[in-house]
Amino acid sequence: MDIHTADLCDTHDQLSVVSPMFKSYGGHSAFGGRISTLKIHEDNSYVRKAVESTGEGRVLVIDGGASMRCALLGDQLAELAVKNAWAGIIVYGCIRDSKAIGAMEIGVFALGTHPCKTVKRNVGEADVPVSFGGVTFTPGHYLYADEDGVILSARALI
Repeated sequence: MDIHTADLCDTHDQLSVVSPMFKSYGGHSAFGGRISTLKIHEDNSYVRKAVESTGEGRVLVIDGGASMRCALLGDQLAELAVKNAWAGIIVYGCIRDSKAIGAMEIGVFALGTHPCKTVKRNVGEADVPVSFGGVTFTPGHYLYADEDGVILSARALI
């Protein structure tokens, strides 16, 4: 998918633009697709459940509350996401194994990196609207990301 968020902003109305805060860590610096969401806090049990399911080109948006105390995604879960055809993952929090993830065929944006893993309590919510970066990510809507930023649309643009 050839994504240029600046061009999409020039040619489409009704877009939401996420505040600039993310760094690109995945092997794909541009990606997009239908949104699936998780709302979790320092527990990535729900991330595993999500990436073990068929992605069908979707983008997983993980609201980790901007926690900088542990990583919500590592290389093993990213490998599962690649295997199960997820287009990308946005982490409002940290990832780890960034060098390995950088070699994978997936887009991954996160706030930063942290070497520690999460606890496993199996606590969280899936496919609920989540808000951060000045926007609300609604399951079933569309997200497009590249080097210029992250934008949202209620309908497919590409």
